[in-house]
Amino acid sequence: MKPLLPVPALPSLPALVAAALFAATAQAAPATYDIEPTHTYPSFEADHMGLSNWRGKLNKSAGTIVYDKATGAGSVDVTMDLASIDFGLDAMNAWATGEKFFNVAKNPSATFKGRFDGIKAGVPTQVVGELTLNGKTRPLTLAVHQLKCIPHPMLKRDLCGADASGSFNREEFGLGAGKDWGFKMDVNLRIQVEAIARE
Repeated sequence: MKPLLPVPALPSLPALVAAALFAATAQAAPATYDIEPTHTYPSFEADHMGLSNWRGKLNKSAGTIVYDKATGAGSVDVTMDLASIDFGLDAMNAWATGEKFFNVAKNPSATFKGRFDGIKAGVPTQVVGELTLNGKTRPLTLAVHQLKCIPHPMLKRDLCGADASGSFNREEFGLGAGKDWGFKMDVNLRIQVEAIARE
């Protein structure tokens, strides 16, 4: 009769679960993306005495996005240079950056920080966060209309782009100029952003 060969020990159930969780975590690790300033221009729309809407943009911004494509989780941290405001009219730009409005000498930037939420099929539908403007911080939620990632054709790294929008009341930030003239205080904000994964 042949001797029985030793049977290798099978891993315990807890060990199998731990290994599966580790593998899932390794595959779903979030990546950090640096915002590409030449493809990112926060824009806004504000009322002019109920007669028309003035539109402008901020030409300089920077920041990071953390995104886990497997789970849809992530966060956003964007800084906008208020001195780069551009209405398409020099006189309006000078007024907006001066002491009577943004006062960029005192408050040179605005920031938005938030986390992804409302995730569907790995893609967030909104960013829940806070806007800091004119030295005041208030809650702000942006709806995500589009988010897509592709390999960068030249850098061979992940490139993500998104389009999001929201609105806020500028008087809540101490920016009530023009209210007595009939200006509405609501401002629509739209952010187009592209960001590339770090090496």
